[in-house]
Amino acid sequence: MSAQDLPIELRRALSTIARTPRLLVASDYDGTMAPIVSDPNKAFPHDESARALRALAGLPHTTAAVISGRALRDLAALSRLPVEVQLVGSHGSEFDVGFVHAIDADAKQLLEELGSELDRIAAESPGVTVEHKPASVALHVRNAEPPIAARALKRARRGPATWVGVQVTEGKSVIELAVIETDKGTALDILRHQNGASAAVFFGDDVTDEKAFRQLSGPDVGIKVGEGETLAKYRVASTKDVAAALAYLLEERRTWLSGPAAPPIERLTMLASPRSVALLTPDANVTWLCHPEPDSAAIFAHLLGGPEAGHFSIGPERAALPLSQRYLDGTMTVETRWASLQVLDYLPHHVAPERTDLTRVITGDAKAVVSFAPRPEFGQVQVMLEREAFGLRVFGTNDPVVLRSPGVEWEIVSDGVHQSATAVVDPSQGPVVLELRCGTWDLGPSVVAETERRATAEAYWRDWADKLNLPPLKPDLMKRSALTLRGLVHAPSGSILAAATTSLPEDIGGVRNWDYRYCWLRDAALTASALVSLGSLQEAEEYLAWVHQVLETLPGPERLHPLYTIYGSNLPPEAVIDALPGYAGSRPVRVGNAANMQVQLDVFGPIVDLICSLAHAREAQGFNTARTALPDVDWNLVCAMVSAVQRRWHEPDHGIWEIRDNPRHHVYSKVMGWLTVDRALTLAKQFDREHDPAWDRLRDDIAADVLAHGWKDDVQSFTAAYDGTDLDAASLHIGLSGLIDPADPRFAATVVATEAELRSGSTVYRYHHDDGLPGGEGGFHLCAAWLVEAYLLIGRRSDAEALFTQLVNVAGPTGLLSEEYDPVAERSLGNHPQAYSHLGLLRCAQLLSAESG
Repeated sequence: MSAQDLPIELRRALSTIARTPRLLVASDYDGTMAPIVSDPNKAFPHDESARALRALAGLPHTTAAVISGRALRDLAALSRLPVEVQLVGSHGSEFDVGFVHAIDADAKQLLEELGSELDRIAAESPGVTVEHKPASVALHVRNAEPPIAARALKRARRGPATWVGVQVTEGKSVIELAVIETDKGTALDILRHQNGASAAVFFGDDVTDEKAFRQLSGPDVGIKVGEGETLAKYRVASTKDVAAALAYLLEERRTWLSGPAAPPIERLTMLASPRSVALLTPDANVTWLCHPEPDSAAIFAHLLGGPEAGHFSIGPERAALPLSQRYLDGTMTVETRWASLQVLDYLPHHVAPERTDLTRVITGDAKAVVSFAPRPEFGQVQVMLEREAFGLRVFGTNDPVVLRSPGVEWEIVSDGVHQSATAVVDPSQGPVVLELRCGTWDLGPSVVAETERRATAEAYWRDWADKLNLPPLKPDLMKRSALTLRGLVHAPSGSILAAATTSLPEDIGGVRNWDYRYCWLRDAALTASALVSLGSLQEAEEYLAWVHQVLETLPGPERLHPLYTIYGSNLPPEAVIDALPGYAGSRPVRVGNAANMQVQLDVFGPIVDLICSLAHAREAQGFNTARTALPDVDWNLVCAMVSAVQRRWHEPDHGIWEIRDNPRHHVYSKVMGWLTVDRALTLAKQFDREHDPAWDRLRDDIAADVLAHGWKDDVQSFTAAYDGTDLDAASLHIGLSGLIDPADPRFAATVVATEAELRSGSTVYRYHHDDGLPGGEGGFHLCAAWLVEAYLLIGRRSDAEALFTQLVNVAGPTGLLSEEYDPVAERSLGNHPQAYSHLGLLRCAQLLSAESG
């Protein structure tokens, strides 16, 4: 029997419970793991059941057990299960460490008398046998003629079963008399407690198993084998069904724990419109798309949960690897090509504000297979599909979703929970256009032709990129970095995403998986500054307007949170989606970010630095007066940021790296406080603005404090924080910011110490100290970019060029960079694409180009 023959409701329940953090799988033995046979000594388990239970026991965070009425010694001999499977005998009273209840001398005497009495009954009843156990005696009548069996059971019930101190358990063709309390439900609870299980599955066939079923609650699953009344919610017909159910549970559990096969992060390619982002795998599978906003729930979460979490794939009918995937130059349109098949993907720009659209155009001479499996709300709502003349409607989510696909013949299939659709299309007679429309029920044709819609979208990006002042070093890669940063800009709000994804791991299989689909004040300011440096000012102006709106909701600027949703509201509490196994099994999958509630006192510096860069850029572009280059609204924001620094610079904080531990006096945060005041004074002088005379003293006080407490002679470096000698790449900003002259020997020493302690090949780690979280992480591309700049400041140009080349070489085939890099495994890590990484790459190219010029 295959798993597909199991009832749909049972498969659905097993799929759900397979995703519990800690799982207990327990089963009775006779009649479940092993068939009922006439000779109890030949009741061997089905090979399939034994293999599945053994494999379940070998999985992380999974406990497997057998709870049987047999004596523990006999159970172990018959089942031949390995020690990883916990065995409990004597109806739940006999564990490998002994009995739950002690057997005293009186109980032993009673057990001997019970055995003698049942032996007499069996001797007078052909076919009846007695099984002597360490704490009980069982009378088996399975092999006796029915009248003889009935008489034997009647004698046992009226005789020894009535004696004082005897615990009676009846099952199919057996009565068992014990001298201690026996209860499979109690045994199940003990196993659950010992292993910290958050949910349990129990298989049973006999009335003795009802005590275990009675203990099940909440997410637990009880499965009755055979006929008869039961407290179990699910039922199968035979022991072979148990084997199929265990095998199905094993596969679901293994997939959830290890994660499905995951494409390398660096090979993922981002689509973007002014308000949406999506990710494609190298073989044209839409692996990530959220709706209605980039920080909303995903409709396709294949990236974090495999095909079951939602996907939209296209490929040749005759399976083959794609030949290439590339961006059309200067755009966010992606072409994936096979020998006789091409797929163009883009996010249209003409849609209404409440919509998220994706257009896929299939061309070529070969037939293509399309698989459409939307899973709104991260797959946590049941999905139904309905065919119509011009496409599909998606039901189950609060928002309407349709797929316009005229002429496509869809086949709809169900896995018992969700429906999916597949089709074979032939583009040889003309392009096949698939239009996903989220936020509308409209399946009608668009007013504007597809080719015009695509031209509009591509012109938006190409016209913008053509006006940029890109560095001459690696110009194509620099253009792609600039477009990636622009793609992370959420035009309707003015906010800027830190990255397009959530929960891509900093350590494969680890727990450092964070949600970066929000607007960090620091990250956004640095991104906007990078775009200003390329000659694009609009993003900075709209971002600063967004900051003003956020400030209007606060009692004072010093109360700014480190990050907000894209529309400037507070984040919801950080939550975990247990149903998703995570990228390559890296759990938990998080939504929200608890860093929202941290104190990060460096955020004021990048905002003022952005205003400073913007004012100088306006001046360079011909703004005629100081008041137009630095308008009042921007100057007021500068004053607000300095005011926040005045109030709080002396406090400890969680720092740029959002350490989930006690706050410290981080050197980088102090330096950013200094930079806030320094850039404010620069603006006041250059644009003739009045300022508080106390600002000069404040700048000097912060600098003096950093120099006094941030430098440690014993490590010859500025350190991560005042209270230790651990190093942090962010402390390079002591020189990058200008707080000390780069010619100062202490800066050169800090560069050398950072290189020695934190650089590994092509990457630079943030730090190596214990941050309170388990597991490791990769090196940060942004930290490598900082070291390139530091090398240049101390005259080590060749080292700067070499590290820059290594940074360039780890970019993916379409030019995208994630947050981190593992130099040992040579793979990208962290959310993707990451604004930090691309702005760092641009900065390096600009500095190296300027020096060579």
